[in-house]
Amino acid sequence: MKVLIIEDEIAAAEHLKYLLERINIEIKVLTILDSVKSSVKYLKEANDIQLIFMDIHLSDGLSFEIFDIINIQTPIIFTTAYNQYAIKAFKVNSIDYLLKPINIEELEEAINKFKVLDNSTKEDTTSFQVQELLKLLKIENPTYKNNYLVQKQDTLLPLSIDSIAFFTIDTGIVKAVTLDNKSFIINEKLEDIEEEINPKQFYRANRQYIINKDSIVNIKPYFTGKLILNIKPPTKEKIMISRAKSKNFKDWINS
Repeated sequence: MKVLIIEDEIAAAEHLKYLLERINIEIKVLTILDSVKSSVKYLKEANDIQLIFMDIHLSDGLSFEIFDIINIQTPIIFTTAYNQYAIKAFKVNSIDYLLKPINIEELEEAINKFKVLDNSTKEDTTSFQVQELLKLLKIENPTYKNNYLVQKQDTLLPLSIDSIAFFTIDTGIVKAVTLDNKSFIINEKLEDIEEEINPKQFYRANRQYIINKDSIVNIKPYFTGKLILNIKPPTKEKIMISRAKSKNFKDWINS
């Protein structure tokens, strides 16, 4: 299978390429493009691409702008950190819609969908797309957790998600720290919490922290494109955003 990756974050593109090669050694990534301009130029030329993986936020605009210039018939799997573009992605020949960070199981499932569609009739494809649209509509209106039940001495209390400044893990213990600097143990993994809370309000900064947008005081540039966050209440150590995630983080702040 010949694949094109359109992604402006080098680390994300290389990670996707690595996952594809792990899934099937016969998958060949022909090239990686990082902009609307370079994608239009490449796709205007004759090629034998069978599947495109396309990020929505590119270095010079949204990838949807590509479709305003050229007609793409090649099936597409969109990749992005945001789900508000799901319906628009579906309308432009999308097979699937993968939210970052991409995991290998979801990626393999998306490729299997492509294989099924590639061997199906037009009627089958239309029926499949209707089913996928219904799934995307559910994604567009998700239900997120509003409270966590926490313990204070011998009493259980509902802790509102809006009062939480950040979640952190310290020596294996996950804690929620409130905006007024109170700390409560949460009996869940950070990965599970990340799935339960609204991604428009909370962001997984790194392995140790999930932060509330309202807790951010300022953002300072650091060496090699990294960012340092100052939040309230303050943390013991610096909260660092890696270079690979810095653009994604800035997009989240601006959303």
